[in-house]
Amino acid sequence: MNINWAERMSCMENPAVKAILAITQRSDVISFAGGLPSARSFPVEGLAAAFATVLNEQGASALQYGISEGYEPLRDWVADRVGRQGIRCTAANIIIGNGSQQIIDLIARTMLDPGDYVALENPTYLSAIQIFKGAQARFIPIPLDQEGMRVDMLAEQIKKVRPKFIYVNPTFQNPTGVTMTVERRRQLAQLAAEYEIPVIEDNPYGELRYSGDSLPAVKSFPGGDWVIYVGTVSKIVAPGLRVGWAIASETIIDKLTTAKQLTDVLTNSLTQRALHRFVTDQDLDQHIAMIVKQYRQQRDVMLAAMEEHFPSSVTWTVPDGGMFIWVTLPAIINTNDLLPAAIEEEKVAYVPGTPFHADDSGHNTMRLNFSNSTPDLIRTGVARLGALLKRYLK
Repeated sequence: MNINWAERMSCMENPAVKAILAITQRSDVISFAGGLPSARSFPVEGLAAAFATVLNEQGASALQYGISEGYEPLRDWVADRVGRQGIRCTAANIIIGNGSQQIIDLIARTMLDPGDYVALENPTYLSAIQIFKGAQARFIPIPLDQEGMRVDMLAEQIKKVRPKFIYVNPTFQNPTGVTMTVERRRQLAQLAAEYEIPVIEDNPYGELRYSGDSLPAVKSFPGGDWVIYVGTVSKIVAPGLRVGWAIASETIIDKLTTAKQLTDVLTNSLTQRALHRFVTDQDLDQHIAMIVKQYRQQRDVMLAAMEEHFPSSVTWTVPDGGMFIWVTLPAIINTNDLLPAAIEEEKVAYVPGTPFHADDSGHNTMRLNFSNSTPDLIRTGVARLGALLKRYLK
């Protein structure tokens, strides 16, 4: 079929994402590829009770259209929850979306014109790169180290090329697991205000902390009015609910609401109400503590297995939370080329690092996910991957 597709489609397609999703469906492969939470952590009974209660008590209104900004009691709950990170806001500063990924897409729709620049961490969340490419944006890749994005280098780049906005994933970053320090968060908020450039603070993993102290949001610092904070329940309740949010000035929320109305009108009314009932009736902190205990064990098992089985020339991050470990191999190895051998010879999968880089670098890096495998599978899978690396690094 010869269809004249829009030019932006060539920018949006990413074979790596299709491959990741395909690998997660193969029962014969131990997959460290997908960014999936553990299904064992899903509160099925609590959610079932919440949905039943809402249908029994609010059936007609729960099944009706609602306002595009989202169910107000749920937005009130979000406003209260983020207060723990130092963010002060009301429901008027919040819009509910179909997951945080839709929120990022709405931001791109409302802010980016073809040819605009986006400054972002390098590497960063690969789906964010796809969204911005779909908006035909150009990139200003900013390196990160163990303290997060190099804000000093960002400041130098802004003097040369002004981005439309800055995108960061500052807490347990995807893909590296790195967390931005308090001082750099302060510097980033200050920089945003000084140059009047919005910052997108994407925080899907922040409540999954296994060690260290919780840090305030970038948005909580002076200059935070220029920060759009993005959150979700995908990692702390369940991703299938598809509920995320943006917190920003009322002016920005108004624009995002307009884009939301034209995209899908509103986020599922029944789901929003059921989620609100769930977080009202259940002890969410206790539930998150259960997830943290499980994931901490899985992280520790993976780190120990890597120490035992990986060649000494391989290095990796040790994250304080989140779902990922970032691996760096000697430069002679290309993880894109190595992946077919990993899958077919060792029946183990990872995500090559290149798709996470806006400049297509990172050929010798990979991301490993520890949240969606049992300890036994992690030990077996890491041993297989280690054996493969030793063969190819001889």
